[in-house]
Amino acid sequence: MSKSDKHAAALKYEPGQDLAPVVIASGYGSAAEQIINIAEKTGVPVYRDDSVSSMLCMLEVGKNIPPELYEIIAKIYCSILSTAEKFKRSGTEQADDEQA
Repeated sequence: MSKSDKHAAALKYEPGQDLAPVVIASGYGSAAEQIINIAEKTGVPVYRDDSVSSMLCMLEVGKNIPPELYEIIAKIYCSILSTAEKFKRSGTEQADDEQA
């Protein structure tokens, strides 16, 4: 994949406010690079999957994802939460080691 073929999308989900995750940004090429860079710089998890990002880039910004994508997006969120929990636990273990 060349740099101009790169694509990225950003989602947000506020339980109790959003019915489903909402596409808040999407783009190709340099716009995709910017989306990824902003996410990484601000500590937003980045999940890399070309087929999913390609589908998300076809959606309108500001709209909820369609029900057809609920399952794959739920799996991505679960993966991100699992990874975050592992980092959290390893950070706690390191802090405990430093205090000992």
